[in-house]
Amino acid sequence: MNRIHIVSNRLPVSINVENDDIELIPSVGGLATGMRSVYKEYNGKWIGWPGLASDDLDDQLTAKIEEKLIEEDCVSVHLSKQEIDLYYDGFSNRTIWPLFHYFAQYIDYTPELWDAFVSVNQKFADKALETIEEGDTIWIHDYQLLLVPEMIKSKKPGVTIGFFLHIPFPSYEVFRILPWRKELIQGMLGADLIGFHTFDYQRHFCSSVRRLMGYEISFNEIHIEDRIILVDSFPMGIDYDKFREAATQSFQKPLQEKSKLHRELEKYFLVSPERKLILSIDRMDYSKGIPNRLRAFSKFLEDYPEWIGKVTLIMLAVPSRGTVEHYINLKREVDELVGTVNGKFGSINYTPVWYFYRSLPFENLIELYSSCDVALVTPVRDGMNLVAKEYVASRTNRTGVIILSEMAGVAKEMGEALIINPNNINEIASAINQALVMPLDEQRERMIFLQDRIKRYDVFKWSSEFVKSLSKVEKIQNSFNAKKINTKIMEKLNSEYHAAEKRAIFLDYDGTLTGFRSNPNDAKPNEELHDILYKLEEDPRNVITIISGRDRDSLEKWFEGHKINLIVEHGVWLRKYQKEWKMLTNASDAWKPNLRPTLETFVDQTPGSFIEEKNYSLVWHFRKAEPEQGELRANGLRDELTTMIANHNLEILEGNKVIEVKSGGINKGLAAMQFLQNQKIDFIMAIGDDWTDEYMFRELPESAHTIKVGLKKTAAKYKVESVASVRKLLSEFIK
Repeated sequence: MNRIHIVSNRLPVSINVENDDIELIPSVGGLATGMRSVYKEYNGKWIGWPGLASDDLDDQLTAKIEEKLIEEDCVSVHLSKQEIDLYYDGFSNRTIWPLFHYFAQYIDYTPELWDAFVSVNQKFADKALETIEEGDTIWIHDYQLLLVPEMIKSKKPGVTIGFFLHIPFPSYEVFRILPWRKELIQGMLGADLIGFHTFDYQRHFCSSVRRLMGYEISFNEIHIEDRIILVDSFPMGIDYDKFREAATQSFQKPLQEKSKLHRELEKYFLVSPERKLILSIDRMDYSKGIPNRLRAFSKFLEDYPEWIGKVTLIMLAVPSRGTVEHYINLKREVDELVGTVNGKFGSINYTPVWYFYRSLPFENLIELYSSCDVALVTPVRDGMNLVAKEYVASRTNRTGVIILSEMAGVAKEMGEALIINPNNINEIASAINQALVMPLDEQRERMIFLQDRIKRYDVFKWSSEFVKSLSKVEKIQNSFNAKKINTKIMEKLNSEYHAAEKRAIFLDYDGTLTGFRSNPNDAKPNEELHDILYKLEEDPRNVITIISGRDRDSLEKWFEGHKINLIVEHGVWLRKYQKEWKMLTNASDAWKPNLRPTLETFVDQTPGSFIEEKNYSLVWHFRKAEPEQGELRANGLRDELTTMIANHNLEILEGNKVIEVKSGGINKGLAAMQFLQNQKIDFIMAIGDDWTDEYMFRELPESAHTIKVGLKKTAAKYKVESVASVRKLLSEFIK
């Protein structure tokens, strides 16, 4: 793999300016830790905002900062105060953040915020485009840069792009309320690999792609016009050894080297050796469930009064977005709840809740993780939540219990924790009691499993797995490009085409010559297609045949006046130019009355679906149905029909959003070969998009030029991306 560049909202360093002296302070967050090794190892750059508003910097200071950042292989995207306000504090955190965390009541729909978001995303993309070269790989991070993948891909398609979302992706029913929903999806689809913390987020994203964009999704592959996009889940880890070693060293320090907090904790345990500590660490954010946590702790003391005076909740709330109204109200609510709990259950010698509204240095966090018997991690919605993993890594004696919200992404990996619903106050209160009375043997048994798992899949494993998947998607794209018709192949086809004395050209219709429509009758040929076919027909050496699953009447009507042959219903009927319709094989429709009621039942059960009746087949269409329901019903119909047609000469065809039952022993391959009998043809070309066209690709002679439309695996020699590519290809022959 060539160079890997990282793009994120912030650079992995903080900038300290004192008397024109510039100091770069490395960030200690999980992302900075995991990514630092990636972009350094692969000789890349890290592109991001340096953290200072460009309005506050003069040209000289900006130049000094740039010089320092270049030494760290960092590339800065400078933002003004207004851009930070509208793009970051605005659309990112007042629109996307509440939407993706299911707080629809807080969403700000101001168009000005969206405009700023687009503008700043373009700034990041432009800076990336200046930095990267064709063949490079770029890994883009998080919700602030959702539009950047497409902005880069549209300008440099040869660059492999990864995107990772560090927050939840909401269900379609929530996501659809955003006016700019399609634009966000389109932006993300510029990536070749899209990663999420959990399979649930991956599933929600794919559902939105299917419903909003109509793209086909097979397992974890999204098939768009010119690429296959991989979607997968990669649960983010922590630097396990860093926390483990820091916790070990913390206990080994002599008294004079211990922090004030550490000495206070030890003093506390000396005075009250039986006292239990519960730890709560979060940003002050409405997604973290802090008020519910306090209410649950109050309920716990009320239901289990024997613990009053014996247990303390240490609550650390890190300040966040303190100028936003929702956050101001949240802090006020938390302050009041802390006062209520302490007033109701406290005494001169006992404070139930120790409340700190500030951030703490890493050393103090380790001391809290190491000293507290229980970690209370109860967000109402959280992408991952690394606090739970940090607590586990810091428990050197392998004791301690985690009470964990089922709404946090990390819950999928931590089944040994006490899993609760963060909105169920009674359940949390009961879990607190269960955690406090849990025997040490059970605590150790649970903690050993958790530590082994978290150590095994740390932040470095997470980043390396994502990089491996980037290599995998690169191979998939290369595999497609190997069969893709390029300039050299086109020259070869053109040369053989013009040298031929007689040419047979087989063209599928839907998905090949024209795009799919919700109503099949709307897929009529337009003026451009008519014009291409008329020009091909002018050459007497061309024998053109449209070979389709459609019915006779539609194609006969649509192509009246054309000098072409028609093979319809997958090979049942043939009408040569200026001849009558002829059956290519014996077929019967006597079976239809037996199967039609089954298809009608599925129409009744699936709004938007309908039946199309052909001479010797019945087709169930579900393109207009809800995507997930349509796929589910299609599987059920296929299974039911498979049982019903046993011992009958019938076949089931699965096309693009259709299930078709037809007489057996009929396919496009046999029809094409039958058509070619007794004809002297020295150039054969067949183009199709469907798996029914695979019969044709396999049956035609080895010398035939078979072309698949789309990205799926195929027996065809070549591939093109789309209907537009097919029309362009045919137009090349008539220049």
